[in-house]
Amino acid sequence: LAGIKNGIRENRWLIEFLGTFAFAISGIRHAAAKHFDWFGGYVCGIAVAIGGGTIRDVMLGATPFWMTNPIYIICTALALCMVILCSKRMERLQNAWFVFDTLGLALFTIAGIQKSLDYGQPFWVAIIMGCITGSAGGVIRDILLNNEPVILRKEIYAMASVAGGFVYWGLSELDVAIQLTALLSFVITCAIRFLAVRYHVSLPQLKTDDEINRVDNG
Repeated sequence: LAGIKNGIRENRWLIEFLGTFAFAISGIRHAAAKHFDWFGGYVCGIAVAIGGGTIRDVMLGATPFWMTNPIYIICTALALCMVILCSKRMERLQNAWFVFDTLGLALFTIAGIQKSLDYGQPFWVAIIMGCITGSAGGVIRDILLNNEPVILRKEIYAMASVAGGFVYWGLSELDVAIQLTALLSFVITCAIRFLAVRYHVSLPQLKTDDEINRVDNG
């Protein structure tokens, strides 16, 4: 049992590191689009990279993950260097920020679920924590950039995280190996996000009374 728990912790550390890197690149690319300087880009990158995980850890009563190891701060600096040095190549990749943002969403969803379960939370709480871990950083980024938070738009974003959480829960109930469970949850979260954007799938929008009456009378 102790070996399994240690394996989960090591697995979560790797997922959090990769998620931090992916989210940091996403945030820095957004900052570049707003013509921020290097420091502004780093602030935006670190905000999106650690924001969701910090909120999760505070709610769980844990020390925020980035305060236990400086590697996450260093990781964001490496992401900034990569964006600076490879900016021309990344500009050729259409919507590169979208790809990294989706990867970060999926990775942090898994990390949030695993840490919540490690702290003895039931699965329904773990799924919510996974969603917060994956999407809250993006909200902080969008606020810093004075953009409408992507989670509030009609795009499938947070719901992709929730769906990935349910996949994780279902596979865990079937006693599937933790590595395979995490991998399939990651793939499903990314696939839902990519396909929703590719085929313009979205949730129904709320309408005002005037819009409803206009449709009824039209």
